[in-house]
Amino acid sequence: MSAKRIGIIGGSGFYKFKGLTVRDTIDMETPFGGPSDALVLGELAGREVLFLPRHGTGHRLLPSEIPFRANIYGLKKLGVEWIISVSAVGSMKETIHPCDVVVPDQLIDRSRTRQDTFFGSGIVAHISFADPVCPVLSSVLATAAESCGARVHRGGTYLCIEGPAFSTRAESQLYRSWGVDVIGMTNYQEAKLAREAEICYTIMACVTDYDCWHETEEAVSVEMLVSNLQKNASLAQRTIQEALPMIPERRTCLCANALKDTILTPADRIPQETRRALDVIIGKYVK
Repeated sequence: MSAKRIGIIGGSGFYKFKGLTVRDTIDMETPFGGPSDALVLGELAGREVLFLPRHGTGHRLLPSEIPFRANIYGLKKLGVEWIISVSAVGSMKETIHPCDVVVPDQLIDRSRTRQDTFFGSGIVAHISFADPVCPVLSSVLATAAESCGARVHRGGTYLCIEGPAFSTRAESQLYRSWGVDVIGMTNYQEAKLAREAEICYTIMACVTDYDCWHETEEAVSVEMLVSNLQKNASLAQRTIQEALPMIPERRTCLCANALKDTILTPADRIPQETRRALDVIIGKYVK
């Protein structure tokens, strides 16, 4: 089995991973509180995997209630170097249909109340986030989804909104005028925190609906979502099993050293409490 752990974050409708050989269930606390749920450690397709349901088992957490920092910190502390994040999204383009898969390469944030950095409390760092997802992992995921029979869109822009309400029609039309491809409520914060933690990150955006802009389609409803969520969850699990053996053992992408030369605060000016709390994140650079 590989010594490199792969994190899988399950989104709406994806709370358990069928086929995962469970070795342990890990409850943990981090400097940012507890993760969304216990992390499930197991083996799948010959790789060591940590699975975390983003909204908690039973879907208990609103998008704005998700402890994003605790989730990514916990995965980092447990040795995760790759994260595949599965999310339900709405399509913002006619050519992207319900039950299609989008592997976006750009993100826009329109949320308002989220914590999306590990830094502060006496330490300042500025990561590069021009290309917010890992190109290597994204390519692997797209190839795996295609081999599972999915209609896959490689690249595109994911718009993250606050939620939990869906967009108004006016908002939906505004976002379409920006040229975005899909809309969701969770992935921007995960991507930024994963980059700060030097974890490769990609998104399997599973389309459930056309949002509310499409005049010939009914507006998004919970009933529509549930039906497509079930189909998408099954596809996501098959895709991930296909992708895992293709993930390389050694990372050559920029994600692996994303914090290099980004911490502006001199080591002797960083408060000891902050240094201890962030050792999992900054210990490689701050001695």
